[in-house]
Amino acid sequence: MDEFGSLSLQPHPGRHWVLQGCGSGEPDHPRRRRRRATYHCPHGVRHLLAGLDLSTNRLYGHIHPRKTRTQFLAFCRYLRSLHPPEVRIGIILDNFSPHRSTHADGRVGAWAEVNNVEFAYVPFYSSWLNRIEAQFTGLRYFALNGTDFASHREQGRMIRRYIAWRNNHTTDPKLRKVIARASLIKRAKVA
Repeated sequence: MDEFGSLSLQPHPGRHWVLQGCGSGEPDHPRRRRRRATYHCPHGVRHLLAGLDLSTNRLYGHIHPRKTRTQFLAFCRYLRSLHPPEVRIGIILDNFSPHRSTHADGRVGAWAEVNNVEFAYVPFYSSWLNRIEAQFTGLRYFALNGTDFASHREQGRMIRRYIAWRNNHTTDPKLRKVIARASLIKRAKVA
């Protein structure tokens, strides 16, 4: 499990479906629309909380306006509901502060004990060890590159469509190539 974001409404570079040539500006030959400049986020940002089930190779995700301990625990409850209560599940996490119990707030550890869940934390500065990181590269490549969404609703709809497509096409050669390349690049950066 990991977070992807912050997702703001801004144009993302990448391949566009628009023709590369520029028009003359006439009604018959309009110019290609420029990417708009974004200097601030008037509509706020969103965060994708995502989980990868390694046994079924399925990706799950929820989009939230904030990523706090409350949203983290709500998503963990959702992941727990996907398996029978007597089956112990392990969730691999990075060391982001909402993932850990503190002296002031012990909800994460208490919830894990009660619900038969074990949290495994990757070492500091080693988030590439979490296999979901390569899945985020696929999300960026297939759903976000070359886009300029007008609203968070439209952006969220595209992300949900990608997750549904990805879960139905796990053997797609292009998807496998992007994910394999991303996992190799992340490992090479550390080595």
